[in-house]
Amino acid sequence: MDDDEAVRAATVSLVRSLGHEARDFISAEEFLRHGGGGIDCLVTDVNMPGMDGLELQRRLIERGHTYPVVFVTGFPDDGVRERAMKEGAFCYIGKPYSGDELVTCLERALELSR
Repeated sequence: MDDDEAVRAATVSLVRSLGHEARDFISAEEFLRHGGGGIDCLVTDVNMPGMDGLELQRRLIERGHTYPVVFVTGFPDDGVRERAMKEGAFCYIGKPYSGDELVTCLERALELSR
């Protein structure tokens, strides 16, 4: 999930090219309206209008969702990274990132969720 349509489209395309199903959401609020179920791994931006990725992660934990969360951000910050990882994030990747970097993280996350 990312507020940047081009990033969402590229991420969905990459995930599908690996043989996985992918859905995109424009915001954390839209994702939560979906219910958050039926997910093996979540890729989300840290900084989004409205609810940010860290708040989304907190709410998912409160709801008992334990699938891996991969954070991407155009504004890498060690304090935010530390907080996200402490709260259970699987990966924290700065933009721009290589497709290989995201693929490696996703493959590890999906292996964990199996």
